[in-house]
Amino acid sequence: MTRATTVRAVLAAAVLLVSVLITLTMSPRLGLDLQGGTRMVLQAKDSGTAKADRESTDRTLEVLRQRIDSLGVAEPVLTRSGEDRIIVELPDVQDPRQAAEVIGRTAQLSFHAVQGPGTEEKKEGTAKDGPTLPDEQGGLLDLGPVQLSGAGVKDATADFDAQQGTGWSVSLDFHKDAGKKWTGLTGEAACHPAGDERRRVAIVLDGKVISSPQVSPSVGCNVGLPSGSTQITGSFSAGEARDLALLIKGGALPLPVEIVEQRTVGPTLGAAAIDASARAALIGAAATALFITVMYRLFGALAATALAAYGVISYAVLVALGVTLTLPGLAGFVLAIGMAVDANVLVFERAREEYADRRNGSLRSALSAGFRNAWSAVADSNVTTLIAAGLLFFLGSGPVKGFGVTLAIGVLVSMFSALVIARALTEIAAGSRFVGDYRGVNGIARPGRVRTWLNERDPQLFRSPRRWLMVSTALVLLAVTGILVRGVDLGVEFTGGRLVEYSTSRPVDVETARDAIAAAGFTDAEVTTAGEHDLSVRTGTLDNDGEHALRAALAEEGGEATKVRDELIGPSLGDELRRNALIALGVAVVVQLAYLAARFRWTFAVASVGALVHDVVILVGAFAWLGRPVDGIFLAALLTVIGYSVNDSVVVFDRVRELWARNRRAPVADVANRAVLQTVPRTVNTGMGALFILVALAVLGGDSLADFALALLIGICVGTYSSVMTAVPGALLLERSSKAPPPARKRAPGRKKKAVGRPRRDPADNGARV
Repeated sequence: MTRATTVRAVLAAAVLLVSVLITLTMSPRLGLDLQGGTRMVLQAKDSGTAKADRESTDRTLEVLRQRIDSLGVAEPVLTRSGEDRIIVELPDVQDPRQAAEVIGRTAQLSFHAVQGPGTEEKKEGTAKDGPTLPDEQGGLLDLGPVQLSGAGVKDATADFDAQQGTGWSVSLDFHKDAGKKWTGLTGEAACHPAGDERRRVAIVLDGKVISSPQVSPSVGCNVGLPSGSTQITGSFSAGEARDLALLIKGGALPLPVEIVEQRTVGPTLGAAAIDASARAALIGAAATALFITVMYRLFGALAATALAAYGVISYAVLVALGVTLTLPGLAGFVLAIGMAVDANVLVFERAREEYADRRNGSLRSALSAGFRNAWSAVADSNVTTLIAAGLLFFLGSGPVKGFGVTLAIGVLVSMFSALVIARALTEIAAGSRFVGDYRGVNGIARPGRVRTWLNERDPQLFRSPRRWLMVSTALVLLAVTGILVRGVDLGVEFTGGRLVEYSTSRPVDVETARDAIAAAGFTDAEVTTAGEHDLSVRTGTLDNDGEHALRAALAEEGGEATKVRDELIGPSLGDELRRNALIALGVAVVVQLAYLAARFRWTFAVASVGALVHDVVILVGAFAWLGRPVDGIFLAALLTVIGYSVNDSVVVFDRVRELWARNRRAPVADVANRAVLQTVPRTVNTGMGALFILVALAVLGGDSLADFALALLIGICVGTYSSVMTAVPGALLLERSSKAPPPARKRAPGRKKKAVGRPRRDPADNGARV
């Protein structure tokens, strides 16, 4: 065993040991769509006294944190998003009405001097100093300007006075400076005679007088209340007093906020998604491991072992980094298992070629050459996938970001798995005489069946490149026809509105549900069913009280109606998400084009991006024909398909560049044909690895992952076709007008210049000079 192999083995063992320890001692951080709960996105708005910038939004977030902590929600998460948005995650909160009411209220508390009785004219806006508002009994009061704001309140508690019979009240304690202002305010009011309206002090919350007590006759003029505290009295119930104390104690929000997105997921849906994804991962990974073992025998089994190590390491990285695992992220983790096979397949196919070319060479040298020659294709293909993952993270929203993170981690760990763990295992095995002597055991000493069949028939695929481009054009036209005729069903995430899914205890047909919902006043609601007990309701506008009424209407027909999922997207956010989706697609195309142009020829780059656009249009058209929704999860699948499509094209063009550099005088069409025939086994074997996982997700993943898996299944099949039958013919046509010379042949890694001068000694020959 060489020193390099020893280093790889020790590194692999150390990383795997640490990963196992992390897996056994730490728990993953589950997103709300897996553990159940409510997620809100709040949009901060400019106020008369503050602008919605980063600083004021951070202050607003801290006020909200105090309020939510007082609600008693277990482990709430509040984060700022951008300059003026706040993301609030409330685990286990299924009815967001109370939380939305407490969070969304501005709680602008203010204290005013009463200038006298008000009139309707002043109420309409003729008052110069302050507002004219009705008091607790409905009489109008003419108020002075704000003397003290809620920011001066130090503490607020709900108290019950059983001795005096005043019922529930709210006691306020002021900060030092605010206490002085309170003393001055009550001292000025005490200068007016008892019973005079001007002896009252008005306490206003969100433009409503909640209390306007008279200053006690025992308080002297300009003396005021010295204690720095007061009590708000009124006809409060216990709950109203507690909520009022909570709002005041939380402080006045520096900025008013608006709920632009709200998602609620029931815990049963999250548990079912975890179980379904786990089953899909186990079955898909087992099928992939079996397939690669059958294809590459012992080396395939060792790669499957490295694949298992990949699963442990990537899971440990997710846990150690504290990545929130969402449902799309879980799907990305499962999908990356299938994509992790790609690097191993590339290496083994190159090793087969090297062993066939050398014939008398050793198995270890062929394997080393396979790793060396496959490196550029592995690196380029993984970079394109990382670009797609980065776009998902920076331009996606909510759970889509989680998918981007898990996909990126999966790509990086898969490279470590293939280039360190699998390489160490296969190099140790290649050193065995038994493995080297018996070709049927190691898996690379004999060519595969697909490669043998292609070598025997040697089909000429690109005698007429336009023929393949005509087929691709016909597929694109069919997809565009679907988009124009059937239309694209944009999800609530892109259009705005509300989508609620219910599970009823009794079966309810669609027509009965529609009639019940229409009778409740929701005539514009769209109702669909996913089974006898599952209903989906989509409306343009629906607040939390309306959702409660809608659920009650369904409960009358279907018994108990349990909310499974609830998505509320404001129209402004829907426009922004739709715009970001288009930006993400545009940036993906431009970035991929720039990267490929830098790494390859411009003709290869343009052809690859053309195939990429071909795949995007066909996938959107397929969903239009099938009537499936296009939402954020679909966007995640679409960008993944972009990375996968470019991945396949990179492998093909990397081989074209290599073969063309060896024989610069050969016609490029012949070179491309040979390159495609050499890479077809890799393309087929890699695609099969991903398809096993996706089929398992589509069949076992449930409704939550069905559309995601379907989009990836279509995208991978179309991407595999286009990387060969669209990208290569396109590049051949572009090369006819290109004046760039063929690529230069690179010096083989590790090749040294021939030594000159002092002769070296042959250790096998006693004293002989060579």
